[in-house]
Amino acid sequence: MVNEYATEIWPLAVYFGMVILLVITMLVLSWLLGQRRREQATNDPFESGIVAVGDSQIRISVEFYLIAIFFVIFDLETVFIFAWAIAFFELGWQGYFSMLVFIAILALALIYEWRSGALEWGNKTRVGLPAAKRTQKIIDQRAAQKQQPKAAEDKQ
Repeated sequence: MVNEYATEIWPLAVYFGMVILLVITMLVLSWLLGQRRREQATNDPFESGIVAVGDSQIRISVEFYLIAIFFVIFDLETVFIFAWAIAFFELGWQGYFSMLVFIAILALALIYEWRSGALEWGNKTRVGLPAAKRTQKIIDQRAAQKQQPKAAEDKQ
């Protein structure tokens, strides 16, 4: 039993050992053959032979990340749909209805993204007053309400 287990795991152990050996060899060779001193041009950005203009550290808008996340989500959807299509006849009606539910949930997610404005680019306009102005407006209204009863008492 132990011998049988050892013969089954032996190829995996050899493969793992070879991978570790290859990684160590590549690291050592890169250290031995690599550049020892740094020149000034080493840290300069290279733009395909064109002199770099401006700062290379730019801020990327959040919309790029949102689109990337949406792409991953809906790209995974296609993986599941292709896997379902391959096994379509084996899954039968139960698989068909479960895929309809899956697609309906993703369609609802897309509608939510669309209506929430996540797919729109550009300047976003705020609806209503910003929080500080809204708070100040409430404070002013309450102060005015407190002044009204005092003004009525002063007249009497």
